[in-house]
Amino acid sequence: MHVAKIVTRRNGREYVSHLVRQSYREDGQVKHRTLANLSALPQTAIEAVRDILSGASVGRLDQGLEIERSLPHGHVVAVVGLLRQLGLERSLALASSRQRDLCVGMIAARVLGLGSKLATTRGWTESTLAATLGVEDASVDDLYAAMDWLVDRQPRIEKQLAARHLGDGALVLYDLSSSYVEGRHCSLAKLGYSRDGKKGTLQIEYGLVTDAGGCPVAVEVFAGNTSDPATVATQVTKIKERFGLSNVVLVGDRGMLTSARIEDLKERGGIEWISSLRSVQIRALMEAGAIQMSLFDERSVVAIVHPDYPGERLMVCRNPRLAEERARKREDLLGATEAKLAPIVEAVAAGRLSGAAKIGLRVGAILNKYKMGKHFTVEIADGLLTVTRKQPEIAAEAGLDGLYVIRTSVAPELLADHDVIRTYKQLAQVERAFRGFKSIDLAVRPIHHWADRRVRAHVLLCMLAYYVQWHLERAWAPLLFRDQERPVLDDPVAPARRSDAALAKMASQQLADGTPVHSLRTLLRAMGTLTKNRMVAHGTEASTATFQMISTPTPLQARALELLRLSPASV
Repeated sequence: MHVAKIVTRRNGREYVSHLVRQSYREDGQVKHRTLANLSALPQTAIEAVRDILSGASVGRLDQGLEIERSLPHGHVVAVVGLLRQLGLERSLALASSRQRDLCVGMIAARVLGLGSKLATTRGWTESTLAATLGVEDASVDDLYAAMDWLVDRQPRIEKQLAARHLGDGALVLYDLSSSYVEGRHCSLAKLGYSRDGKKGTLQIEYGLVTDAGGCPVAVEVFAGNTSDPATVATQVTKIKERFGLSNVVLVGDRGMLTSARIEDLKERGGIEWISSLRSVQIRALMEAGAIQMSLFDERSVVAIVHPDYPGERLMVCRNPRLAEERARKREDLLGATEAKLAPIVEAVAAGRLSGAAKIGLRVGAILNKYKMGKHFTVEIADGLLTVTRKQPEIAAEAGLDGLYVIRTSVAPELLADHDVIRTYKQLAQVERAFRGFKSIDLAVRPIHHWADRRVRAHVLLCMLAYYVQWHLERAWAPLLFRDQERPVLDDPVAPARRSDAALAKMASQQLADGTPVHSLRTLLRAMGTLTKNRMVAHGTEASTATFQMISTPTPLQARALELLRLSPASV
């Protein structure tokens, strides 16, 4: 490091700056990064810093230069710097304002793992985040007011994200999830099918729209008892009218794009779709002879047409590994159910348990536990309980093991059979987004807000934080366990396979240069050790001055910032 004197001339005047700079070599060229601006210091202090950095003896350093405060800074540079690079700050509002700065702070706080709004106000002054945005004095009430400001701007924000990531003919992925709500005051909180496994708990549901790669574009909150198909119409309206897209391909699972919803899409026009058939529909095709197991002797995909699905292409897929896993799981559940029922059968035979109602309650609880009631015949008579397997029904279900059928309206000249299957499997990207929403990373749940607007704003903040995190993970993929170049298999039905480079990272837990591979969380923590320090230069009482100085990045921190095209002084 060294102190550089920079002289610039503008409008006939001369301006002098004194900068602490670090020189480094990149691609055979010498470059410089600025770590601190000393221009506000007295000349004697500047000369003292220059002497210190050049190795000259200047007396006791603890009397001449003091670190007054040191704050984690590198992770703030990464998140806020990338957020601004992505144009997300301008998507919130073109003009700078306190509300915009507070929302940027809440988005960054989510990525950095600060948690609730109260935890955010308590924690963001423990790094340079609040000072970077100028919101050190913000209270929890200020954050709530900013959330109200943000939710009114949601249509504008989503329209800009859609313009950036979608276009006519684009693939649009859509799926629905839920999160439980604390308290009973939110009108959106209802009892419904809980994807959190929280039975009997009030919840809200939210639908996420992403591009083909899983990059989030829009999110919408629904009441907790809304059925999956009922949410599709609002998303189609959003895509066609708000985003102004005349023709897209909507990809949704079979619970979302039901036959009724598909008929609605046909009437609207301009929306092609990719989905799959339910098991009862697959069984009907098998019974009609449209699907025969001999077709899969030498291939895993068979394209068929059927009069029950006019104008559609059906890709019948069979995955032998999936078939084996489903057969194993079914047998395990059947065996576990019989083992739990055995003591009840014995108690009835011994006379310790009597009465058809009591016996039925005990048996029903076991059958519901493992969801195997459809595979057993239960008879209660004359103090006897018999439970037997329904072998024909079990065999019929086993015949569908490993089979699934993709249905689409997309013409073959636009998307080949194998590409349709690969596209449908991209829904896993939306499921990954939901895992990111609910994990400790973004912590969308539990939801403590009571007002509908605050719930919607909370979910929107989490989506925008995931938007930043999605890009952050891709930029940092060389340093993370993420797979940078997942190979495209010739067989679209085969399980996805990680690249050789990713497998090598997993096995050695090291990069090619011998440094450790990181998760996103551990890399952000490592970035936080790059600090911004408030320095005090002591001289005479009149000449004592302060300045900011950033610590020297480690090789890991320098590489991480380089991948983001940022420097320690970017924010």
